[in-house]
Amino acid sequence: MASAGLHILTINGGSSSIKFALFEADASLRRVLVGELARIGQPQATFVVQETVAADSVTHAVTAPDHTVAVGVLLDWIEQRGLHDTLVAIGHRLVHGGPEFHEPQQITATMMQKLHGLSPFDPEHMPEELLLVEAFHRRFPKLHQVACFDTAFHHDLPRVARLLPIPRRYEALGVRRYGFHGLSYAYLMQELMRLGDPAATSGRVILAHLGSGASLAAVAGGKSIDTSMSFTPCAGVPMGTRAGDLDPGLVLYLSNVEKMSAKQFNDMANFQSGLLGISETSSDIRDLLDHETHDVRAAEAVALFCYQIKKWIGSYAAALGGVDTLVFAGGIGENASSIRERICGGLDFLGIVLDASRNAQNGALISPDDARVKVRVIHTDEELMIAKSVRRVLPLTCRNTQP
Repeated sequence: MASAGLHILTINGGSSSIKFALFEADASLRRVLVGELARIGQPQATFVVQETVAADSVTHAVTAPDHTVAVGVLLDWIEQRGLHDTLVAIGHRLVHGGPEFHEPQQITATMMQKLHGLSPFDPEHMPEELLLVEAFHRRFPKLHQVACFDTAFHHDLPRVARLLPIPRRYEALGVRRYGFHGLSYAYLMQELMRLGDPAATSGRVILAHLGSGASLAAVAGGKSIDTSMSFTPCAGVPMGTRAGDLDPGLVLYLSNVEKMSAKQFNDMANFQSGLLGISETSSDIRDLLDHETHDVRAAEAVALFCYQIKKWIGSYAAALGGVDTLVFAGGIGENASSIRERICGGLDFLGIVLDASRNAQNGALISPDDARVKVRVIHTDEELMIAKSVRRVLPLTCRNTQP
C-alpha cells in the first residue's frame, strides 16, 4: 500500500499507453509506486502497478479500447485505493507547448483552450493528453494539475537552428523547430551535474535518447543548441514506427502513384515506417537483433538505425566544435550494448571510444578512464522531472495543504 501522507501523481500519456507514478510530496520526492496502462486500443490491454512492497504490485488484463476507457480504469483504481484523498497535485507531460508555453505551470480553463488550439501541431499525442487532463478534472475538480512541456528544454534554440527553410510567413503560425524529449534531456543534464561532469555547465554534450521514439540533442554550456526532432516528433532519426527525416517530394509522388492522402501519408510516416517499415516484422530493436542473422530485413533495419544516429552525432560534433561527453539514455540507449557499440564504432577520430567490458555490462561510464570523450549511460527519469516541476510550481500546496 502507498505510504501515509501527501502525494504527487505524475501522468505520462502516450499514443497507446498511460504511464503513471506516485511520489511523496515532501522534499524527498520518494517514489511510492509506478504503473502503466499498456496496449490501449488492442485486445490484450494490461494494467500494471509496481509498488515498493512487491506483494502489493498488480498485473491484470483490462478492456481499454481507447484512452477514455483507459483513464476511467486508472481513476477507478485511484478511488478504490483511497489515493485521491492524499493527492495534492497531478503533473502531466504534454508533448507540445507551441510558441507560448515553455515553463511548467498550473493548468487553467483559459490555458486548456489554448492547448486545444495546439492539437494540430501534434494530432497523434495532444488530443489524448488533454483528454487525460479533462478526465482528472471531472473526477477530482478541486485537485491542482500542472502541465510540463516536452518542448521546453529546447525553447531557446539559436535562431539558426530554430528556423525551418520554408516561406517566412509560416513562422508567424508557429511553424519552427521545437524539439522534444525535453523532460528526459533536462534530467540527463541534472545527472551530469550531480556526477560532477564539467561538460554539464561549460562543455559540449551530445545527448541520445534512444527508445521507440528517438532523438538527439546538442548542448553547449548547459543550453540546447540543436535537436533532431523538429516541428513534430516524427523528424530526425528513424524510430520504432516513425520514419524520421524524409524527402518532402515523397508527398506528391505517393499522391500521384498511390492516390495517398495527406492523412494516409502522415499515418504511414508515423505508424508504419522506421524499424517496422524496413524490417516488415517488428518495431522492437530486441526482436530485430534476435533475427538479424537470418533475416536481411531485420539486419538492414538495425544497420540503418545505427548509421543515421552515427551521422547525427558527427553533425552535432561539428555544430559544437567537438564533444566532451556523449550520453545514451532511453530503453535502447540504456540496455542495448551492441547498438551503442555499432553507433560509436569508427568515431575514434572524434575521441569517442568504448571500453568493451564496461559497455557489455551497461556500465554508467562505458569509455576508458583516459578517453578524450566521456561516454555515459544514464537511466532517464521523466516522471521525477514532472514531480520536481509540480513542487516548484506549487511549493506551498505540496508541503502544507490537501485539496
